[in-house]
Amino acid sequence: MNHFRLIPLSLALAAALALPARAQSLVDLYESARGFDASYQSARLLYQANLARAEQARAAILPSASLALGLNRANVGSDVSALDRGSYGNLGATVSASQPLYRPANVASAEQGKKQVALAQAQLTAAEQDLIVRVSQAYFDVLAAKDNLNFVKAQKNAVSEQLASAKRNFEVGTSTITDTREAQARFDLVLAQEIAAENDLLVKRIALDQLTGKTDALPKPLSVPVTIPVLLPADVNQWVAQSEEAHPGIRQARVGLEVAELETEKARAGHKPTLDLTGSYGVTQNNGSSSTTLDYRTDVATIGLAFNLPIFSGFATQNRIKETLALEEKSRSDLEGARRAVAQATRTAFFGVQSGLGQVKALEAAEASSQSALDATRLGYQVGVRINIDVLNSQSILFDTKTRLAKARYDVLLGALKLRQANGTLTSDDMQGLNATLAN
Repeated sequence: MNHFRLIPLSLALAAALALPARAQSLVDLYESARGFDASYQSARLLYQANLARAEQARAAILPSASLALGLNRANVGSDVSALDRGSYGNLGATVSASQPLYRPANVASAEQGKKQVALAQAQLTAAEQDLIVRVSQAYFDVLAAKDNLNFVKAQKNAVSEQLASAKRNFEVGTSTITDTREAQARFDLVLAQEIAAENDLLVKRIALDQLTGKTDALPKPLSVPVTIPVLLPADVNQWVAQSEEAHPGIRQARVGLEVAELETEKARAGHKPTLDLTGSYGVTQNNGSSSTTLDYRTDVATIGLAFNLPIFSGFATQNRIKETLALEEKSRSDLEGARRAVAQATRTAFFGVQSGLGQVKALEAAEASSQSALDATRLGYQVGVRINIDVLNSQSILFDTKTRLAKARYDVLLGALKLRQANGTLTSDDMQGLNATLAN
């Protein structure tokens, strides 16, 4: 029988942390994710395909040429010698070319191809912004999980000291067994929290590794003292105004409207004539035929104009125009909807960052107050005016405040990136500012 030993989670985590590794900055991990993340690679390849598709539309207004070759042999045999022709045939080659001179629908299609380039660029920009936010989210999730684990371990040490103190006081008769049991219960609770925090850190690291393609991603922590960059500009209307030209969603909607307008032009071109310049040159080499044994060559060159005027198409063109006009109005409504949605998302993100900054300040004050309260409670416990549970409660409040403060700081830093994503101005350069807040 095979026996398996389960390695405790804390030992596995300690072993992972013991491996030599160099901490990476946010920009370092972002660059790794650009070359590894499947979603971004898919968006990048789609961008390249869209560029090629856009170029295809230009073919409708460019000249075209073709080469045709033909070879045939015949053999005529007869028991009448006069009719026994034998083998003969011909070889022919024709080069033909055409150049559209007046084709309004083709011109509109070529313009649509140009618009597709702008649409593809906007789609790639949106994918890049999404990758920046996803990497930053995973990065700060790891830092927050690590901070939470450190705070839980610090709380465990503090509760352990309080438990030892309660046991000593009970042994000398200066406290009751209740103090010891309360401290033991709190210690057991913190142990459970430590196991959960260790697991959460491992899960967050796995998520970051999967996103960046690394097996040992180790984010740099925030430098101490922590400084949160000021949110500029401080006017939400300026952020909304920037989105009009920068946001990829609005750009896609605007391009969609322009493409719809060109589609209407193509539909109206169904009533218009077309004119093409055509030309060909053909050579045929014969070594006889069914009626002659003479070898001869034929050269034929042609050039001309091909004119076509639609007269009646069963009302198909009129109804196509109605369809494209309706779709044009739909695209115009989509553009207005995109503007409103972006403006709302930008305002929500802006006020979220502002609220987060206020929470950070409030939690910093709460941390200082909680530390003072714990010091006072410990002193009161030593002189006998406070009981053991008061100290334990003060410790819990302090470490809970520390955890919430650390999380609030990460939320503000990430919220600033999400604000720029909301108004469409997010670029990889914005991560350089966050790198400045990280430890060297």
